[in-house]
Amino acid sequence: MNYKADEHTDVETGPDLAPMFALLEAARNVQGQFEAALDSIGLSPAKYQALDALVKAGQPLALSELAGCLNCVRSNVTQLADRLETDGLMERVDDPTDRRAIRAVITPLGMEKHAAGAKVIRALQEKFAGKVSESDGMAFKRVLSALQ
Repeated sequence: MNYKADEHTDVETGPDLAPMFALLEAARNVQGQFEAALDSIGLSPAKYQALDALVKAGQPLALSELAGCLNCVRSNVTQLADRLETDGLMERVDDPTDRRAIRAVITPLGMEKHAAGAKVIRALQEKFAGKVSESDGMAFKRVLSALQ
């Protein structure tokens, strides 16, 4: 078939992808700054999230419960718990009600690291919040909620 490119000017060009790419780039930027902020105090996002779950629980958690809090599988939590324990941020303790079970408990150092992590995260949130008006921030939260 013989045709010229200008004969097909009625072909759809597709959706405008600029907003999608801008959102993805912003997410990468936020993630990078988030990871760097936590790295500055010796934590990864996964370690901070696990410490946060232990702090919020206010009691030792079975590793399966911790996995549920983190929305991941038990084998991933076991590896994460190994790293937290090696760093002195968490300990495994016997479950007083089930001698077969082990629970994770945050250590005093883990509490300190969690507090430091919360501090750098708050500072990062304030930095981002300072870049947008209050009404834009509220609209952004609504948009993010709608996209989840």
